[in-house]
Amino acid sequence: MKPSDAVIRVIRGKITESIHRVHLAMVSTDGTLLHQAGDPHLLTFARSTAKLIQALPVIESGAADHFGLGDAEIALCCASHNGEAEHVTAAQGILGKLGFTPEHLQCGAHDPYHAPTAQAMRERGEAPTTLHNNCSGKHSGMLALAAHLHASPEVYMNIEHPVQQLMLQTVCDMSDVPKEQMQLGIDGCGVPVFGLSINRLALAFARLGCPDELTVARASACRRIVAAVRKYPQYLAGSDRFDTRLIEVTGGRIIGKMGAEGIFALTIPEQGIGFVLKIEDGNQRAMYPAVVEALKQLNLLNESEVDALASYHTPTVHNWQGTEVGQIRPDFQL
Repeated sequence: MKPSDAVIRVIRGKITESIHRVHLAMVSTDGTLLHQAGDPHLLTFARSTAKLIQALPVIESGAADHFGLGDAEIALCCASHNGEAEHVTAAQGILGKLGFTPEHLQCGAHDPYHAPTAQAMRERGEAPTTLHNNCSGKHSGMLALAAHLHASPEVYMNIEHPVQQLMLQTVCDMSDVPKEQMQLGIDGCGVPVFGLSINRLALAFARLGCPDELTVARASACRRIVAAVRKYPQYLAGSDRFDTRLIEVTGGRIIGKMGAEGIFALTIPEQGIGFVLKIEDGNQRAMYPAVVEALKQLNLLNESEVDALASYHTPTVHNWQGTEVGQIRPDFQL
């Protein structure tokens, strides 16, 4: 294995059964590449990692203040949440402040990610709604921005809509990617998703955490988002979720956000660092072991924090009987 290679191994018995390749870029607020693995310029979609950046215009425009959104609701706007009771209540609360209903959300419905919540709903014969969708907070934030801009709430997901144009420009500004070079696709929840290199997404996260060189309004919005998810990490993801635990374990020193297809982005505000990691084959089981291992090697987690995140760092593989039959292990050196 070359020094630049980084892999996660899935081991069963004495055999490496599967290998997941890792790409990583860590940058400073001026875009300097501090650490890397694999291809730090890999082009991929930001997926849900972009939610913290997309929430900026909701605050910067004045929409959050106009509608009286609290810190928990702002954190939910950044979330891929579990669909637990507090998440549903918060999303409903945002819509209520707008004078909207769950029918205005166009994200679709799916079962809560939180298995006990989903099971309890099935036992009650209760079907999931758009409020249970992990993106309902983001979509509620988009509706708040649309209402504040006096733009149509019916077509808020279209790329030509003022909400999506403002969010696109914000992602471009934060990442230093010209608008004409930003690749666009459609995310799982139906809104535009942004394709850019992982080092540029890392730059956006570095600036999110340490916005001193940004405009006053943008810097204030960045600090408000960071403060909100530090205060309410449960609203960013939920019970038994890595994003929430990382914030809790580090006391908010590190703030990270997962995205579909094996992408993870984080910021360390006090150090002015942005970090993005992508699992090449998109398998999420490799993502958290890679994140914890990278942070450990870079001395960004102390020993007690690594121990607290052990179930994510070196998870075990079980069969259907619950017997431990293997392990998932990082195998790289930065």
